[in-house]
Amino acid sequence: MQSPITNTATRYGWAMIILHWLIGAIFIGQFVLGVIMVRVSSQRTSFELIQLHKSFGFLLLGLIILRIAWRLGNTVPALPASVGALERRMAPLVHFGLYVFQIALPLSGWALVSVSTLEIPTMPFNQFVMPNLPLAESDAAESLWSAVHWYLAYAGIALVVLHMAAALRHHFLLRDSVLTRIIKPSSDGE
Repeated sequence: MQSPITNTATRYGWAMIILHWLIGAIFIGQFVLGVIMVRVSSQRTSFELIQLHKSFGFLLLGLIILRIAWRLGNTVPALPASVGALERRMAPLVHFGLYVFQIALPLSGWALVSVSTLEIPTMPFNQFVMPNLPLAESDAAESLWSAVHWYLAYAGIALVVLHMAAALRHHFLLRDSVLTRIIKPSSDGE
């Protein structure tokens, strides 16, 4: 009997399903929080939102590393027969792109706070001080990493929107199991 936690040949298991939706929600939430935190007029509120943004950034980084490790150690469900050859070739590239952005984005944020001349410690969820990356502090480096973080955020959210559009296309237009296999794990017999 297959465990509902692990993947099968046709569907994802609970571990991947939970990681997928949790990472997706945090990723989108981080984008929204990032847009809001730089537009708040209160310095205190902005500071608190930035600290929250950094906390969720580290959580996102940890979860995506866990997800990649889980994916490497588990079966990847095959795409339904209805999926065309081009989509079969593109799907792994899109997933790889999403993984790259989900790792690069929090790393660029970590680099940004590491090079900041303000030297404000990062304390994920007020639990411990996260050490900075070994990068030289400077205003120029801060500007560079700020731009990198900004561009990665917008490119990443564009990839997420395309990913969601493709999933909805499969569900509503093609009526295949591409979306449902990441919503509900397989039952015995599948």
